[in-house]
Amino acid sequence: MAIVQQTDGRWKVDVEPIKGKRFRKTFKTKGEAQRFEATCRAKVINIPEWSPTPKDRRKLSQLIDRWATLHAHTLSDGEARRRLLDALVKELGDPVAINMTGNEYAEYRTQAIKAGANPKTLNNRLGYLRSVFNVLHQLGEIDYSNPLARVRPLRLQEKELTYLADDQIEILFSTIHSYCRTPHVAMIAAICLATGARWGEAQALTPDKVRNQLVTFINTKGKRVRSIPIALELEQQIHRHFKLHGQFSKCLNSFDKALAESRLPVPDGQSSHVLRHTFASRFVMNGGNILTLQKVLGHTTLAMTMRYTHLAPDHLQDAVKLGPVTDYQHFLTIITPTR
Repeated sequence: MAIVQQTDGRWKVDVEPIKGKRFRKTFKTKGEAQRFEATCRAKVINIPEWSPTPKDRRKLSQLIDRWATLHAHTLSDGEARRRLLDALVKELGDPVAINMTGNEYAEYRTQAIKAGANPKTLNNRLGYLRSVFNVLHQLGEIDYSNPLARVRPLRLQEKELTYLADDQIEILFSTIHSYCRTPHVAMIAAICLATGARWGEAQALTPDKVRNQLVTFINTKGKRVRSIPIALELEQQIHRHFKLHGQFSKCLNSFDKALAESRLPVPDGQSSHVLRHTFASRFVMNGGNILTLQKVLGHTTLAMTMRYTHLAPDHLQDAVKLGPVTDYQHFLTIITPTR
């Protein structure tokens, strides 16, 4: 049906010049109706915005390919993230991306948990996949919204960040000296312990980045260069080490083996980070400012640094000072049963 006269004498236009684009309108005269029909057909042909875009039928793997081409190279872990995403696509069955729903993804996650998947790993996967959709939408590669936008990460129990006592630090370095063939392990561990640096940041140091009682870390996780003060004695020791043994080599595996041999109570997954946690914990316990610690550690958000605040000597002391019980001698008397 294109133009039809109604019982009241008016003329109704009902035209669909292209699939998915339909126009309906009623006019007093047949001439007006004909002109409207002609205009609709012409605009669909001449104005691209009037033509409906074909539905995006690309599979998830194809979107991952485009994300890798357009964005992965800007990330320090782009290659590793691509491998993780490729594995996730296989587990999801490589669906048509636009057809994905939050409900279906939640079902996949439920099955993965039953199969023994680590909840933190599942949260990482969700975050990476959501990022793919967000980035491609921002770049105009896709024109539909993120289908996983409303899927919430799993709520995880916060883990205690382990730090080493003085005697444990001695045990660790004694074990390193006994079991590690390369001398670099002890020196890198000492830098991490003295500056709160990540292992990879300390391992990448070169002599020119250690001067004026400062160590300067580049190519950091947060993409920001930062300089941390160190003692003169440590600076001199680092330069002696470079002269005797040359540039640091990759030796994290050697540290991991020494840490395991030391039998220190370090939870799985913390490894060399125990040195970073030890620096941060001691810094806070000795009264250090949390904002200063954020800059030293290179955290992009204060929330990450706030994990250490419970170690501050005055942390939550108002709970004792301002709580309902002020006279503890009397309080202990009334809660003690009488005989």
